[in-house]
Amino acid sequence: MKKLIEDFTKHISQSLQIGKDSQLSTCNKTIQQVLICGLGGSGIGGTVLAQVVSNDSLIPVLVNKDYKIPQFVNPNTLVVVCSYSGNTEESLEMLEQAEAKNAEIACICSGGQLAEIAKNKNYNLILIPGGNPPRAAFGLAFPALFCLLNHYGIISDYTAEFNRAITIIDQEESNITELAISATEALYKKIPVIYADANYEGVAVRFRQQINENSKMLCWHHVVPEMNHNELVGWRTINEELAVVIFRNEDDYYRTQKRIEVNKTVFEKYTNTIIELYSKGNTRLERSLYLIHLGDWISYFLAEKNGVDVVEVDVITHLKNELAKI
Repeated sequence: MKKLIEDFTKHISQSLQIGKDSQLSTCNKTIQQVLICGLGGSGIGGTVLAQVVSNDSLIPVLVNKDYKIPQFVNPNTLVVVCSYSGNTEESLEMLEQAEAKNAEIACICSGGQLAEIAKNKNYNLILIPGGNPPRAAFGLAFPALFCLLNHYGIISDYTAEFNRAITIIDQEESNITELAISATEALYKKIPVIYADANYEGVAVRFRQQINENSKMLCWHHVVPEMNHNELVGWRTINEELAVVIFRNEDDYYRTQKRIEVNKTVFEKYTNTIIELYSKGNTRLERSLYLIHLGDWISYFLAEKNGVDVVEVDVITHLKNELAKI
């Protein structure tokens, strides 16, 4: 896992080249909405992308993480099915439903049943390298999504932003790992409570998932301003087991920034651990990738501190085995 995190920017470059080299067919339909289907490490890319392109795409870009797809899907819907292994049962069921609605279908995977179906039915397909834990393939799958949506004319070309993000992360790598180690010391034996501006919820979700899978810890996340209308009231009891982590960005809405400052005066009454992690970069994509990489390192170092196998996900394997009996 350490090597995979170290290779994050290499994966991004590799994915951009794969997307560029992929032979994608032209779509003659008028695409009216996009539905990205995927779960876990294969689904988080859609969550982050939807927020990054919200000011670019003129049509809705939505994410579905379930067995069933929404009723609105029709022949003018682009359904992007993401499954790193190509065998995720929920994603394959969503694919069948999209086919029944005659939607425009594109796929991102490393092989498996999804690749076979895409090749047999001539769906647009971007094949990425396999053999890694799905959550460690974010750098391979995430840029591919942008390549697909750009191919369909839904978003502009983000290659330059990805390359700037690569430069920033590579230049800051030693500082990022030092910051991650410091945050790890503060989070050790704590329950992380993760907050972010609503426009960066995907980053918070990614960090929560990495803490769950890599560090083998429970945690939760919420976003501002929504949490100011509910969760903030729940801060009533001193609990030093809780550790607040706040992802912060220069482009967080100014009133949201003020809300966060006021929130901190509430948090500090009930916990001594409040960590603020500031992004670097000039765009939402650059900032998101910086924070995602930082969060991945924290989850890795926490796994080391916890003395757990960062790769092992036996309980998920057990769940899949039980489902296979049905």
